[in-house]
Amino acid sequence: MKIIRTIQEMKAYIKSLQNERKQIGFVATMGYFHEGHLTLMESAKRENDAVIASVFVNPLQFGPNEDFDTYPRDEERDIQLARETGVDALFMPSAEEIYPQRPSITLSITERTDVLCGKSRPGHFDGVLTVLTKLFHIIEPNKVYFGMKDAQQTAVVDALIQDLNFPVELRGIETVREVDGLAKSSRNVYLSEKEREEAVWLYRALEKGRVLVADGETSPVTIINEVKQTITDNTNGKIDYVELYRYPDLKAVSKLNGQVVLAVAVHFNKARLIDNIIFDETGKKLTSFTNR
Repeated sequence: MKIIRTIQEMKAYIKSLQNERKQIGFVATMGYFHEGHLTLMESAKRENDAVIASVFVNPLQFGPNEDFDTYPRDEERDIQLARETGVDALFMPSAEEIYPQRPSITLSITERTDVLCGKSRPGHFDGVLTVLTKLFHIIEPNKVYFGMKDAQQTAVVDALIQDLNFPVELRGIETVREVDGLAKSSRNVYLSEKEREEAVWLYRALEKGRVLVADGETSPVTIINEVKQTITDNTNGKIDYVELYRYPDLKAVSKLNGQVVLAVAVHFNKARLIDNIIFDETGKKLTSFTNR
């Protein structure tokens, strides 16, 4: 596995892959790999000739009071796990390499961000889109892989690819969970033992909402209230939001019809956890997403 730290070296490597007519799969990450990241890499490995993963904690997507400085990092471990998973090249640039000076141009997204996490994190997705645009231009992937745990991010990437006509196929991969249902996340390490026990109720609450739909419920208000009550009754976490929107355009619905995302965000003492499930009006789950 190649470890590449400069844009110049990465572009030269990409050129060599293209000369060999190899299809490139790309997984963009902020590192501190867990099984969710590795599942994306494994999916990319199955569907492409070469897999590139990036590790870059992007400062543009962190707000002033967010955890940029304390975001978990373990470069040595990430390299080992990527190698074991069969990644062909790991792109690990410094902030100075990606942003050698203050950006003169940044992207701003006007749709799909005034709900869910975007509502309380102004500028976050602008930072995500800015760095992804740079990475897409550097790596020129054929397919890109994102976890559906962050369904809003996947929807935003879908908009980026469509609006800017990137010749890229988006593959949204089902959320990877612990045995008890908790969505795997780098931030789970911040949970106390008691909080870890309570955190399973995020997914259980979402499932209760989905089962309501399967049983014939069509009112978003009723579904949302059931999820909120379940979380409140079983955790000490502070609910940031419980929301239900059409997917992937993230528009409000007055009555369930078509594909929707039911999503939660809950603050524990040192961690803010998010989770979601996507399903149709019959309650049938969507396990993957693609823009093709």
